[in-house]
Amino acid sequence: MLVAFTIAAASMFLSGHYGAPVMLFALLIGMVLHFLSVEGKCTEGIQFTASKLLRIGVALLGVRVSFGELASLGAGPPLLTPVLIGATILSGLVFARLFRRDREFGILTGGAVAICGASAALAIASVLPRTEASERNTLFTVIAVTTLSTVAMILYPVLFSALGFDDREIGYLIGATIHDVAQVVGAGYGVSDDAGAIATYVKMMRVAMLPVVIIALSFAVRSEKQNAVANFPWFAIAFAVILALNSFSVFPPFMVTIMTELSRWFLVAAIAALGMKTSLKAMADLGGGHIGVVVMETLFLLALALAVVVII
Repeated sequence: MLVAFTIAAASMFLSGHYGAPVMLFALLIGMVLHFLSVEGKCTEGIQFTASKLLRIGVALLGVRVSFGELASLGAGPPLLTPVLIGATILSGLVFARLFRRDREFGILTGGAVAICGASAALAIASVLPRTEASERNTLFTVIAVTTLSTVAMILYPVLFSALGFDDREIGYLIGATIHDVAQVVGAGYGVSDDAGAIATYVKMMRVAMLPVVIIALSFAVRSEKQNAVANFPWFAIAFAVILALNSFSVFPPFMVTIMTELSRWFLVAAIAALGMKTSLKAMADLGGGHIGVVVMETLFLLALALAVVVII
């Protein structure tokens, strides 16, 4: 944890002096220190920072948003999010078949891409039937979606800006397409506060669908191991509660300032920890077919979200 927060402090210093996004500095410095996450005394702290502190940081982001800002988005995001998720999971089945991978791998990767990356992969794996390849496929999916989210965090804001979208549209696209929560937050707030708030809101709607998908899958595959309750995304509920309280001005100004700063530090530290956990070599070593499925699902979700924004 001390390493992650040291990287966060260094990243904030560099960002203030050179004007580049703080999340990008945290990510790149973290990736240089990937070896710390492989073994040794730092592994548990890195995992805790990348998971628990990340969720607390995301929950505290609710203090930056209000119902008034979200109402200006209209009814589109709540109605379209389940469609995007369902279509992406179905695409996983199609691409798994095209790349000669089993159905469970398609569901696993499709759900991870559609909902919330690594955490969704672990939750979905808990209700899918156990096979000899289960553990390997789960590990690969976690590495793949984390790595692709990292790449998307850097490239998507540039792509969406080049296509002429405004900050609000970019926020929606980032929230609808990037896999992991931390990278959504990093990419969104790297563009602007407005884009970051919208991206987080859209992402939270995707995350909130996780228990629904887990329960549906557990019935579909008739698995005896049902862990949907254990994997319930409490931080999404906390985000909504804090957002609601903030909308009614429950928090005094000094508390808003404290919560905002805590959120910023936790999220930058979490990005650093995720950078330390990212291994491009480990993903490449697991096979081209596996990579092809996840990449195609990612591109499918991107194309679908772009079509929604252009048409609607």
